[in-house]
Amino acid sequence: MSAATTEAVAETATHGAEASGKLDIGGLIMHHITDSHEIEVPFFPSLKIPLPEIHVGGYDISITKHVVMMWIATGLLLFVAAWAARRSKDPIPRGWRNALEAIIVYIRDEIGRKALGDHIDHYLGYLVTTFFFILFNNLLGLVPGMATATGNVGVTAALAGIAFLMIQGSGIREFGVVKHFKHLVPSGLPLWLLPVMIPVEILGMLAKPFALCIRLFANMTAGHVVILGLISLIFILQTAFAALVSVPFTLFIFVLEILVAFIQAYIFTTLVATFMGMSVHPAH
Repeated sequence: MSAATTEAVAETATHGAEASGKLDIGGLIMHHITDSHEIEVPFFPSLKIPLPEIHVGGYDISITKHVVMMWIATGLLLFVAAWAARRSKDPIPRGWRNALEAIIVYIRDEIGRKALGDHIDHYLGYLVTTFFFILFNNLLGLVPGMATATGNVGVTAALAGIAFLMIQGSGIREFGVVKHFKHLVPSGLPLWLLPVMIPVEILGMLAKPFALCIRLFANMTAGHVVILGLISLIFILQTAFAALVSVPFTLFIFVLEILVAFIQAYIFTTLVATFMGMSVHPAH
């Protein structure tokens, strides 16, 4: 079962043994889906590894649980890529190299080339890195002791911010600064409409990364909330019979979360490629 599920069972049982007999289910769920300055040891919720808190010039740049998860995801991504590259000269790809090559070719041909055309060669590295980074972070949240960094709106906002720069940068690279931003407004409009259309187009330009940010954050958070809620039903109802319903449903949601991890990485990458294609190939 996932880290959130395993730890939730232990901590909910602990809360249930308190003298008050009241369960703070909301607090329990928030504890597991929000960031913190400590990492809990799997299967031993009382054991916690503190993380350093760093403040520079009034800014909090502390190393938090989600930061550590991103480091782990990055390390795993580099390891898998290096492992696959060991046999890069083999005429027939096998193992990890075969699996990674199939995914990369799919991203290049079915996502990137359809959106960007011949320009895909300039941006394939970014799209592939984005896909695997999001995928690894999504899957880490399903491992005991780990957390889902992409369930942090700050992380998804940073990914969306990078996507925004790539979207605008691809258009600027193709047309230059002035011509790129002129493409934001449909040509042939009467002058009196420009004061209306320009703000609308700017809002539309900003809405794209905002949608990317919220979509990934909400989808990766929702599954963990459902899993925790289902397991908590056992202790809320205080009967073992509730487990006959909550545990099978929890297992179903957990398997569904594995699929969602891949789907959300795919959707984010596809949308970014599509928005970049709109900048490189404007309709007007």
